[in-house]
Amino acid sequence: MPQLLLVAAAAAIGYLGFRKFVSDAERVSAKVRREEKEQQNRANGTLIEDPETGEYRPARDDEMHR
Repeated sequence: MPQLLLVAAAAAIGYLGFRKFVSDAERVSAKVRREEKEQQNRANGTLIEDPETGEYRPARDDEMHR
């Protein structure tokens, strides 16, 4: 019985690790695609509007998902 619990725990850890790997890979791939598109357009970044001041500024990586 303890072997079954050990195998189940290892499988759960493996599954969670795989999910984390996939989500990180998707995030990195999206960043690379954005940067390639910026290079093609000769852009220096994506501008977003600051809602408080109304001024535009370069977007940070965590703001690109909105």
